[in-house]
Amino acid sequence: MPVESDHPQEECGVFAIASLSNVSIDIFYALRVLQHRGQESAGIAAYSSGIKAIKGMGLAHQALKPEDIKNLKGEFGIGHVRYSTHGTSNLDNAQPIVVSTNFGDIALAHNGELVNADKIMEELKKKGWAFITSSDSEIAVRLLANDIANTGDPIRSLRNLMSMLQGSYSMTIMIDNRVFAIRDPLGIRPLCIGKTKFGYAAASEGVVFDTLGGEFVRDVEPGEIVELLPSEFKSVKTGLSKGRAHCMFEWVYIARADSCIDGRLVYEVRRRIGQRLAQEQPVDADVVVPIPDSGRSHAIGYSEESGIRYSEGLMKNRYVERTFIMPEQSERTTSVMLKLNPLKSVIKDQRVILVDDSIVRGTTIRQIVQIVRNAGAKEVHVRIGSPPIRAPCYFGIDMKTREQFAATGRTIEQIGKMITADSLGYISVEGLIDAIGHAQGDLCLGCLTEEYPIQVPGEKVRFQKKLDSYV
Repeated sequence: MPVESDHPQEECGVFAIASLSNVSIDIFYALRVLQHRGQESAGIAAYSSGIKAIKGMGLAHQALKPEDIKNLKGEFGIGHVRYSTHGTSNLDNAQPIVVSTNFGDIALAHNGELVNADKIMEELKKKGWAFITSSDSEIAVRLLANDIANTGDPIRSLRNLMSMLQGSYSMTIMIDNRVFAIRDPLGIRPLCIGKTKFGYAAASEGVVFDTLGGEFVRDVEPGEIVELLPSEFKSVKTGLSKGRAHCMFEWVYIARADSCIDGRLVYEVRRRIGQRLAQEQPVDADVVVPIPDSGRSHAIGYSEESGIRYSEGLMKNRYVERTFIMPEQSERTTSVMLKLNPLKSVIKDQRVILVDDSIVRGTTIRQIVQIVRNAGAKEVHVRIGSPPIRAPCYFGIDMKTREQFAATGRTIEQIGKMITADSLGYISVEGLIDAIGHAQGDLCLGCLTEEYPIQVPGEKVRFQKKLDSYV
């Protein structure tokens, strides 16, 4: 069932480990830590005289049965939690994807999205290749298997694979009992290396290593191949990297606040975003209220900079995971109220500043504004920690068509009227870049600026001036 949300939908989370002890329970714990990155399916693959995998639909603790985890033996393994951005949401597309070849078994888990996936699949089908899933990740694992059959060299074949793929990818890969982590040449999606009690691991976010009693070592470099071993990790520089394009939404919304992404602590970035937002979009009000949980860090920064009191005015029901599209408007409104309930003692007779990280469609934020009004607020002002989303994401976030965006064809004032706010203010692109602390040329801002770091048919490439210069 599709999801109606004012936030960008998360992509996926990946993990890999090489250890001196059995890894299945460590992978399971890692997936629980990365659960915010994908809630549709979860899977684990481990090596013991061949690669065996378990996977299922739903959250990790629902998809993976305790007895199956216990029975999955091996000292090398990878894991995955999924939110579908390319391919339908079903068990066939759940990862890791495992294939058997003459060279040995291969398992692959992928976070990101390949912009040339459809083109590659079409070309391969003409050659007689058959595909079981609709996932772009299957294309990658089949290309890798075919290349290894020709080269007999996994690292050489991984580099060849990286040269064929266009788009975003952080992948964890097992080739028999060899475990690898690779990151696309622009580093769009995050990936890092850590040391555990009995080995080395790679994960989408470094908070995983804290849970496993280990420590963060460093980020995987864009275009780098890392092989994980129980006693060390080995780095291979492919020479494919020609810049950076880190996804700005990792700091704005996707990553956990306690994660460090490409050298920037997410919580501090969000706090600086809130401070800059208060400078750029001030308003005379009585209380700053975050929309939990993603707006909290932004709201703290806004309160600190503005001097306006911060208070938790909306309580979240943590047992309602997501807001689904319901057949009737009244049911949709009820589903939002199942997630959020106002604290009238905080809101009644107050001029309220609601702070959130982003607006995609505008439907949920409109309902939240109404909830706050019904709780007795005199005024409701909305402040947003990212600029207006105006263009699709082609690199792993589920924002696919301009028609779905609240900002399409509307001014900020018109969006404010649509969501029934007394005023609406967004942070500027320049303010966001400054708060993140990376140079503009090192960030992917395509959904904000309509200029992309990779050529996408019909879209403009960053640093270029004319759209008609491109396919």
